[in-house]
Parts: sequence; C-alpha cells; structure tokens
Amino acid sequence: MAAMPSLVPSLPTGQPVGAYDSYEQAQRAVDHLSDEKFPVEQVAIVGTDLRMVERVTGRLTWLRAGAAGAASGAWFGLLVGLLLSLFSDGAEGVLGLVLTGLLVGALFGLVFGLVSYALSGGRRDFTSTKQVLAGRYEVLCQHQHAERARELLARLSLSG
Repeated sequence: MAAMPSLVPSLPTGQPVGAYDSYEQAQRAVDHLSDEKFPVEQVAIVGTDLRMVERVTGRLTWLRAGAAGAASGAWFGLLVGLLLSLFSDGAEGVLGLVLTGLLVGALFGLVFGLVSYALSGGRRDFTSTKQVLAGRYEVLCQHQHAERARELLARLSLSG
C-alpha cells in the first residue's frame, strides 16, 4: 500500500541540478527533462531570495471603493440568482431572479465598499497588487537521479 502524502507543507529535498535567473528558465529546464523521459516527479523548482513586491495601481477614492464593492457584490448576487433560478419555473422567473440577485448584490456590495472605505479613516488610500518574487530559481532532484538530471541539463545549456 502506498504511503499517504503529508498534509503538512514541507520544503522539498534533493540536490541542486540547475540554477536559473527566471522561473521561465527553470520551467524550461524541467520541461526538457520531461521531454527526455526523465522521472520529473523527482524534481522540484525552488525560488530563493524571496521578496514581496507591492505594485501601486492607483488612488483609492469614494467612487473607486463604491464601484469595486458594487462589482464584487454584483458577481455574488448573480451567482445567488443563478442558483435560485434552478428551482424556478419559466423563463420570466429565471430572468427575474437573476436580475434581482445581480441588483441586490450590487447594492449591498456598494454599501459595503463605501462603509469599508469610510472605516479605513484615510489609511491606505491606494489600490495595489502584491506578489512574492524570487531572485533565483533552483531545480532540485532526488539524489538517486541527480547525476542523470545534470547530464541532461548540460545538453540543454549547450543546445540553447
């Protein structure tokens, strides 16, 4: 009987067989191993030198806070309306439920967005996106397959 994988996250183990400046390069290396019929389930890509990058995308205003809340609420309302319409008879009932869900969701979202903005007290009056980026990517491989992986990746470097 196969062992159950652990539900607790852990760092991958293995020996470094390649190091790359971008994720795309590391992905290309693993793709090359796969093309060569290498057992890629023995491989992991590990990002090192991690940095959290937050890119500011704009100023947050009452209008943007309300519009974002309304849009989010409309999507949720649309979903609820569609789910409720499954139990409705006739096209008019379905359309009515969907439109009602959309409008009520948008209204609640608008109110929630404006109240949230008001409660922020002027702190964080901007919108942004966040991502974690690595400065370097290592391809790790279990020790019993590491030498073969290095040989295959050396060919990749020579050919491309």
